Amino acid sequence: MHKIAFILLVIGGLNWLLVGAIGWDIGELFGGQGAAVSRVIYVVIGLATIYKLATHTRYCKECVGMMKKEM
Repeated sequence: MHKIAFILLVIGGLNWLLVGAIGWDIGELFGGQGAAVSRVIYVVIGLATIYKLATHTRYCKECVGMMKKEM
């Protein structure tokens, strides 16, 4: 689940880069923001983000190391 969520976050991040840099949304490939397929993709990427936020410290070696130093 960790790897899938990470891949979805990368896709979402690249999408925002494209939107900001050239004004193109990857959702346009699937019929635009109003299309059901695009909306499902946006929701899945959003859920992956929530999952990663909730489980980040469990998988991030840097954060785990910082937490051990504080204790």
